[in-house]
Amino acid sequence: MHILVVEDDREIASLIARHLRAQEFRVSLARDGKDCDRMLADMRVDLIILDLMLPGEDGFSICRRIRAGAKTPIIIVSARSDDVDRIVGLELGADDFLAKPFNARELVARIRAVLRRVNDTAPAAEAGPRHLGFEGWRLDTMTRELINPAGAQVTITGAEFDLLHVFCRRPGRVMSRDQLLELTQGRAAGPSERSIDILVARLRRKMEQTTHEPRLIVTVRSGGYMFTPKVEPRDEPRDEAVKT
Repeated sequence: MHILVVEDDREIASLIARHLRAQEFRVSLARDGKDCDRMLADMRVDLIILDLMLPGEDGFSICRRIRAGAKTPIIIVSARSDDVDRIVGLELGADDFLAKPFNARELVARIRAVLRRVNDTAPAAEAGPRHLGFEGWRLDTMTRELINPAGAQVTITGAEFDLLHVFCRRPGRVMSRDQLLELTQGRAAGPSERSIDILVARLRRKMEQTTHEPRLIVTVRSGGYMFTPKVEPRDEPRDEAVKT
């Protein structure tokens, strides 16, 4: 697995790289957004560790740009550890947020947790049909792609896919935030219930016509969330009828 570390502090970058290489990860280092863009264009990267406080373009902006066109998992690391920064980072599409200073073993644990989710070995990756359909939408559980009713692919992150997959496997059931955390992320990486609310909000923005009165993912007071559509397995994508 190839990890790109975007960190302008040479000492911290070197320390992270040394620990990751000891765990047999391939590591590349970038000092700013320009370095990051160049490396992403030139090589395959499996996960990005992104600092927030960088020279020039900050980490929030870089995260937003990457997420607009790619699903590459992102873990934000930052000395700015307040809840606002954590929430903003997750809302922009980061898969995890780790406050500095951190234990190198914890960073490795979080990396492995995110990579497990992306590679379909997380708890959410259950056996079942490859294609799941609901109200014209189609979720491909092998390629981890979401196709809208018009036939266009909607870009979703690994964490968003995991949550939607859990919902699709349990339509019509009220699920607490704790249950959703266990089924998507587990407790090992230390996620918070707030992360589920953020992921639900991101899915609603991408899938609902209005987020004020959501139809697909509804909030159940004192309960959690419920996925309302009828979900049907589809072995193959449904072809549109040809009109003459």
